[in-house]
Amino acid sequence: MNGYLNLSDYVLPNLGRDVADDIQRAIDQNPNRTLFFPDGEYLISHPICTPADPKKSVDLQLATYATIRAMAGWDHEEAMVRLGAIHPANDIRTPGSNYSLTGGIIDGAGMAKGVSIDGGRETAIRHVSIKNVKVGIHIKRGANSGSSDADIVGTHITGTRDVDSIGVIIEGYDNTLTDMRIEGVFIGVDLRVGGNYLSYIHPLYTSDYTDYENSCAFRDHSGNNWYHHCYNDQFGIGFRNTKTMNSIYDGCYCYWYSPNGGTHRAIKADGQFNSTFTNFKCDFRRSSSLRNILLDVAEEGGKGVFDRLMTDPSRIADDTYLAYVKGDII
Repeated sequence: MNGYLNLSDYVLPNLGRDVADDIQRAIDQNPNRTLFFPDGEYLISHPICTPADPKKSVDLQLATYATIRAMAGWDHEEAMVRLGAIHPANDIRTPGSNYSLTGGIIDGAGMAKGVSIDGGRETAIRHVSIKNVKVGIHIKRGANSGSSDADIVGTHITGTRDVDSIGVIIEGYDNTLTDMRIEGVFIGVDLRVGGNYLSYIHPLYTSDYTDYENSCAFRDHSGNNWYHHCYNDQFGIGFRNTKTMNSIYDGCYCYWYSPNGGTHRAIKADGQFNSTFTNFKCDFRRSSSLRNILLDVAEEGGKGVFDRLMTDPSRIADDTYLAYVKGDII
């Protein structure tokens, strides 16, 4: 294929054996090349790593039905594909810093974590299907004083449906996530730092209701994050702020389609409520067996705001949220 190094020069798909070392050799021997994976299955027994150094970086592009799958007996804490995990660098001026993982399927086989961004900057993950994973994507602390500057787009994640399954973990600053669907996880997106922008992210709860009240679509530990049209349904908690902090939510939505779970919380603040929700829509299911709570706060006070709140007050069991409503409820 013109402009690509075809991985079949190093290893063929569907061999039924471990090809992790073959893939790693192709990465190590081809700096500043795009490595193309033809359709088929590539079994790996250990993580594969790409360089963060722009002079040694590679771009991984998988055909739509190319699948990198964890082998039976997988026993590694690190993700299957680790972007920027070798040859560390903090360099966006040298050509080669904008490497990515694009397309295909990463299958954790119910045992492994999917993809991590371990180092470098400007890393992108585009249009990847990440299946059967304990953690879908882990963006670690970045090279630029903690900033990782990653871009994730059009990537969909399916977890293991266990209580330890998380869609996305973010520990680096200044990342952008857009157009993602996440299901089969206990936590949809776990933001442990600020400075991140999320748009059109849709976590969907499909697990077995174990510890349901602590399941959460968006868990924000830091504040200073921006959410645009982020939509979640059926989690025990839609949005959770785990400190007295302020994030911005615009046009976000919570929805419950099933009466399972007992208590449904749209927003939970573990301290005071200080976030801003604009054009927030919350649709609770009406049922005598449910306790619907729009806002659950651990401490009174706070400067949080609901501006143009859209909900049905007759379905809400607690009126704490009313103290923060600006204008009429629509």
